[in-house]
Parts: sequence; C-alpha cells; structure tokens
Amino acid sequence: MEQRDPLVAGQIPRLDREVRALLNAGRLPEANSLFDEVVTKVSPGADRWVRSAVLVNRAVMAWRLGRIPLALELAAEGWTDLDADRSDSPAVAQTMGSLGYLMEGIGNRRAALDMLRLSVQVARRAGNTDTLAHCLQRLGGSLNFRACSGPPAAAPAIFEEALVYLDEGLSLAKDELMRRALMGALGRSLAGVGQLDKAEELGAETLRLATDATDLWGISVGNWVLAVVRREQGDLDEARTLSSRAVCNAERINDTSLLLRFSTELADICHALGDAVGEAEALRRSMTASRTATETLQEGLGQALEQRRVAVQAQRLAVAAQEAAARDPLTGLANRLGLERAAQALLESTAARGRVPWLVLVDVDWFKNVNDDAGHATGDAALREIAALLRRECRSDDLVARWAGDEFVVLLGDTGPNMDVGPNVAERIRAAVDGHDWTMVLGAVRRPTVSIGVAAGPAKLDQLFAAADMALYRAKRHGRNRVEVEPSIDEVPETVSGT
Repeated sequence: MEQRDPLVAGQIPRLDREVRALLNAGRLPEANSLFDEVVTKVSPGADRWVRSAVLVNRAVMAWRLGRIPLALELAAEGWTDLDADRSDSPAVAQTMGSLGYLMEGIGNRRAALDMLRLSVQVARRAGNTDTLAHCLQRLGGSLNFRACSGPPAAAPAIFEEALVYLDEGLSLAKDELMRRALMGALGRSLAGVGQLDKAEELGAETLRLATDATDLWGISVGNWVLAVVRREQGDLDEARTLSSRAVCNAERINDTSLLLRFSTELADICHALGDAVGEAEALRRSMTASRTATETLQEGLGQALEQRRVAVQAQRLAVAAQEAAARDPLTGLANRLGLERAAQALLESTAARGRVPWLVLVDVDWFKNVNDDAGHATGDAALREIAALLRRECRSDDLVARWAGDEFVVLLGDTGPNMDVGPNVAERIRAAVDGHDWTMVLGAVRRPTVSIGVAAGPAKLDQLFAAADMALYRAKRHGRNRVEVEPSIDEVPETVSGT
C-alpha cells in the first residue's frame, strides 16, 4: 500500500504535494489540471538526487491519473538520474521507494520487492527518520498484499515480517499523513496474524482520522482493515458493507493497487454470502484493475521497444555522421580528420608488432594549371581519378587520405619484412599516375604527374609528416614526377627517380 510522500528536507515541491492531496481526496479533474502546471518544473537548484525523487514522485501521480506513457517516461528519467552510490541520501531512498511502488502497481512484483527492501537499507544509512518511516510503510504494505494474494499457508509468516517493519515505521513517523498510512497497514498485518482486537482498534482509528482529513485513501484502507476483521469474526454482512466502501473509495481515487486487492476480497465475501450479483460486480472491478495493470505493462513494453528503435536509429545516424565527418566528399577517401583519428591506432599496432611505419606524401604537379586551363569541375574529376589510382596501388590495410587540396597521404602500417615497402608503394603510385590515360578526363590539357616524399620511423604522425614533407620538397625542387625518401635514423639517404 502507498500513501503520499512526506516532505523530506523540502524534496517534494508544494504544488506536487497539493496534486497528491487532490488525488487522495478523489478530486481527479482538479488534480489533473494542477499536474499539468507542475509536471515540467523542478525546483531551482535541486541536485540530481532530489530531481530524481521529484520525477519518480510525479511518475506515480501520472500513473494514478491514467497518463501511462507520461508516467513511464518520468519514471525512466528519474531512474536514470538515480545514483545508488549516494547511499547516504534520503532522496535516493525516496526515489527507490516510489519506483518500488510503481513496479508493484504495474505487476513487476519481484523487482518491486527488491527495490523496496533496498530503499529501506538506503534510508537507514541516510539516517532520516521520516524517509525511513515512509520506506518501511511501502515495504510493509507491499508484503501485506503478497500475503493476501499468495498461498494461505505462507501468509502468516509474511504478515509477521510486515508487522515488524510497520511497527518500526509507526514509532518513527511524525507526519500525520504517514502515521495514518502506517496505522492502516499495521492493522492489516495484525489481522493477518490473528490479533483482531488490535487490528480493529487501528482500523477504526485510521478511518476516523482519515474521515476528519477528507482522505479517501485512508478511508479506503480503514474500511478494508475493518472488513477483514469482521470477516474473520464471521460477520459477513458487515464485512461486505465495509469492503464495498473500501472498493468505492479506491475507485474514486483511481488507485489500481488498492482496487485490485479490495475488489478481490469483496468478491470472496460476496461468494461466501451467496451474493452472486455482488460477486460479479466485484469481479468486474477486479478485472478492470487487472486489465489496467496489464495494459500498463504492454504500453511500457511498446514504449521501451520504440525507445530502443529510436536509440538504435540515433546511434546509426551518429555513426554515419562521424564517418561522414571523417571522409572527403569529393574522393571518398579519409579526410584529414579521418587520418588523424585512425593514425594513432595504426601506429601503435605497428609498433606492437615490432614493425616500422611508412608515410607517403603525394602532391599533384602543376595542378593549378589543370584548374586554370580546364576548369574546377575537370580538376575535381582529375582528383577523383588520382584517388582511384591510389586505392588501386595501395594495399587494403593501408590508410589512404586526402590531406588538403591536391595533397594525399598514405600511411603504411603492416610493412612486414620488406624494408623498402614505402618507397616501392610510392613508386607504384608515381608510375600509375604518370602512365595513366588522361584523355577521357582532361582531353588536350596537360596531364598531371605527382611528386612524392616518403619517411619512416617509430614516430608520431606529425613527425612522420614533417619528415615526408621535407622529402616532398626535394622531389619538387629536383624536377617533380619523382619519389624522394627522407632518411631515417642510421639510414643512408636514398632516391628513387621516375623520369
């Protein structure tokens, strides 16, 4: 059973508490209107744990108002914000208690009980007596429901456990609302273990206090406790009357958990009296409450699937966006960002295998003349053609990128035992561009060639690039359409010509 959240260190905003009061008074239209005003607000300056408690509290109210998708959304958001590592926080215990109640209401009963037990543990560590009393009430009330709906032989032990929690909670609670909730739940536990006189006393007191406060939730629970006592005493007519009042008030406040439990017991009492009409009506109400819980689970599953679909779609779009950001749209090669992202892993894996990476820096000769003589569209076509030649002459594991403008980079990681792989690949690229039939792309325009600088060494990308750039400068200075190799440490300078 669940009453309302106590004000723990100002966690639950005033308007939220007013919505809950309207709900428990059966004034659902007013509660719904006020809820619309508060549902998008969280107290300024609230930390994430207080925010979590407020969101889950609102999820409970949304569920009571029949706004299932919103309830699930709020619960998921609040649960996400929940940080169990802050086990000293009353807000964490408060949130866990509300989540447990919500799970109980939608039929996820095993998870609900685990969450409610955990909320009590956290509340004890937090040292806040109001929060602990609230968590004990929710746990004890849920155990009462388990005892009522489970095998009769197991019921006494479960009622005994609930009684311990509820008795402790009542000794701690100062808030009148919470005291009524604890008295009602404790009365039901006492009736379950055969202490009918004490149960009747607490049920009557709960009913009296709730009537004075116009608290339909408390009125419903008080009538339920007294109905159970009368049933055990053999006064089935009075039990039916009291149980009917409990059901009517649970229906008025739209509390599915109460309605499901109370209508089931009313049906049992009517059956014992031979009241077929009353039994049928009680069963109808029970089925309605059960169907609501089932529909909530179905809607929750549907929403979870939709959220998962959206999440997968968003992930794919994000991956596609990352890939697009790292790829040159003109040539389809990796761009500068893509090279920088992938280079570190390639260099590290090459070093881990005891190999030496090579960097090949390619620059198109006289490319400005191509653009000036044939136009930028033709120049773009020439760059795409060179990119295709690069891919053809490089290996599948090589990282090929367009660095900028008419400059390309090839990073060779898996060099194997061939210590000349960098210069060899560079020469293949140079020869492929030099020997390519450019007629279809450029017509009579002067065909392009490439100058290439090559460098090797266990270095970072920027160091390799700087070394290859020096070699490229020599290739340009010595006549273009050639490959120059920047000597590594302890290596003899080497030149490979192509003209």
